[in-house]
Amino acid sequence: MNARPRKHSVTLRGHRTSISLEDEFWYEFRAIAAARGLPINALVTEIDAARGLDIGLAGAIRLFVLRALKERLPKAD
Repeated sequence: MNARPRKHSVTLRGHRTSISLEDEFWYEFRAIAAARGLPINALVTEIDAARGLDIGLAGAIRLFVLRALKERLPKAD
């Protein structure tokens, strides 16, 4: 996989925009969307609506993926 961020186009609130993420994040992001039965654009819209003004969309997606993966880890006693 490529370690450099790659741009992908999405539609956000009716407008096309591009988001740059590393391949590993795109792979996991797509898997999360599929597991939830959502198109990528719908999940991007959810994340965009929940993020604060102090973080960019790509960063918000990375944090979303990280949190989703951490939720899969066994809970420590």
